[in-house]
Amino acid sequence: MKFLAKLRIDAFMLGLLASVAVAALLPARGVAADALDWMTKVAIGVLFLFYGARLEPREALAGLRHWRLHSSVLAVTYLVFPLIGLAMHVLAPSVLTDDLYTGVLFLCLVPSTVQSSIAFTAIARGNVAGAVVSASLSNLIGVFATPLLVMLLMDTTGKATVSPTAILAIVVQLLLPFLAGQVLRPRMTWLLRHAAVTRAVDRGSVYLVVYAAFSAGMVEHIWSATSPRALLATVAVCAGLLAVVLTITTFGSRLLGFSRPDQIVAVFCGSKKSLATGLPMASVLFTGHPVGLIVLPLMIFHQIQLLTCTVLAQRYARSAEPDLVTTEPSAQPA
Repeated sequence: MKFLAKLRIDAFMLGLLASVAVAALLPARGVAADALDWMTKVAIGVLFLFYGARLEPREALAGLRHWRLHSSVLAVTYLVFPLIGLAMHVLAPSVLTDDLYTGVLFLCLVPSTVQSSIAFTAIARGNVAGAVVSASLSNLIGVFATPLLVMLLMDTTGKATVSPTAILAIVVQLLLPFLAGQVLRPRMTWLLRHAAVTRAVDRGSVYLVVYAAFSAGMVEHIWSATSPRALLATVAVCAGLLAVVLTITTFGSRLLGFSRPDQIVAVFCGSKKSLATGLPMASVLFTGHPVGLIVLPLMIFHQIQLLTCTVLAQRYARSAEPDLVTTEPSAQPA
């Protein structure tokens, strides 16, 4: 890992690429695909169990007092992002294929990240308690908001079908494990102290879901229709999307009169999108559609946001007041 750090290579990105490569060479079929489907459900459930166990209830209640901060983060996540996504419809099909545009719009509808938003806020010496609440609240609301937004903005195009059963499946897979983590938190404290365990759960679950999505794509032969030009266009669109949102959150938080620590929360929680939450949602919402292609923009955006926010967090840290001290979390961004 130290060798990779010296080369400025992100291990998480390598893991994602490895998951895609394994899916290309050894896609799951038949009984193996059915077993993989159950394994991904269990892995995501465990991930959100850990998310729930990490959130200190008293810290969350204290953080809820910053309602203006959390409202602004939610507004960017579930209002500004979707509006930008709808505006990007002009890029299809000349720049983005229909499926890739569907993926770009979908990434605009998913919640913010939890782990990496908190980690980057801490590195930048921002309001960590505020980041914990904003990121967790974004994911809890997203269990209901994302399917509803997909229904409102995408269902009319035939790209997704949202039913009460789909919403129930997302609640069972994401919300119930989160609540169970809250209940079991006192008994899981010892486990959460081990950064290697939490990192393995964070990253391992995402690797598994990525493998499942791309494996299904290989079985359905959808990649032969995707050109290098389309992939490069997707990278450019995702980079432009992140740049626009970072600009909005940076200057918007200043206009709202937020303190520097709260500005950092607005930037990192408002501009990021969750791969861990978005992938299982896509597998439920886009049944019968090329899920691998649809989640590709989210995967690309996730990597761009990690690289960009790493640089941005370090820049914030260097410009921080000498007396501003915040302890960094043990788990690395994922």
